[in-house]
Amino acid sequence: MPSATLLAQSLLSGIFIGGLYGLMGLGLSLFWRYLRLINLAHFALAFLAAYLTYQFVGVLGWHPVVAIIAIVPAFFVIGAAIQALFLRFAISEFASLLVTFGMTVIVESLIQWYWTADFRRLELGHDGGSLRVGPLFVPVTEALLLVVTTVVCAATWAWLHFTYAGKALRASAEDRDIAAAFGVDHRRLALVLAGACVAYAALAGAFFALIFTLTPAQIFAWMGVIFAVVILGGLGNPLGVLAAGLAIGVSEALTMAVTAPTWAPLVSFSLLILVLVLRPSRL
Repeated sequence: MPSATLLAQSLLSGIFIGGLYGLMGLGLSLFWRYLRLINLAHFALAFLAAYLTYQFVGVLGWHPVVAIIAIVPAFFVIGAAIQALFLRFAISEFASLLVTFGMTVIVESLIQWYWTADFRRLELGHDGGSLRVGPLFVPVTEALLLVVTTVVCAATWAWLHFTYAGKALRASAEDRDIAAAFGVDHRRLALVLAGACVAYAALAGAFFALIFTLTPAQIFAWMGVIFAVVILGGLGNPLGVLAAGLAIGVSEALTMAVTAPTWAPLVSFSLLILVLVLRPSRL
């Protein structure tokens, strides 16, 4: 058995990676639930934002906050534009899988063309240090990620439940025709929500670049675990996605500490299968 310190450090690491899972899954969950589209390009756009963060911070020397402020609004516009195309051509839920998968392949090819398939690592120097709390080390960037994820998920949940736009969006997702009869403009709400979902993906991608080494193949490697987070957390439930991300992150980290890293990927899919068997209505 590993020491108590190693278990505690693994638990802390699992919480931080779970925050990233939650932030990356948030936009996909909202897109799927309220727009009835499965946006596989969500992952490619997140990693495109990660590479842009690497370019702005690592190559051009921008401050990470400035890079995020520049990237996130731009991806909001990209998300709204993608949704406008979906509405224009009346893309169905099943067709969205094929269309967005093609978009993912295109984005991955563009990343490999410009940045190549080599590993890229963003060195932050003193800005990416750690704080020592007793025997534990708390990475500053990962802690900030967890705070940002919690605030974003809580704010999104509050927006959906306590604002007119959020209530109108939930009503439109239940019955678009009835909602339209009461004056709900589904098209405008869909554009705003799609933009927000892609902006969330960009924010997750920016933090990914600040924490991890980048390679284009990671686009597909992250799909499985994020889909598990979305299903476990419940479609369109920001707080549920955050909780599921934390649960999977902690489970994977403790599994790696107690057994071996090769067992970690089995955790998310085992939890997913268990939940779908016991509660198939979640899908």
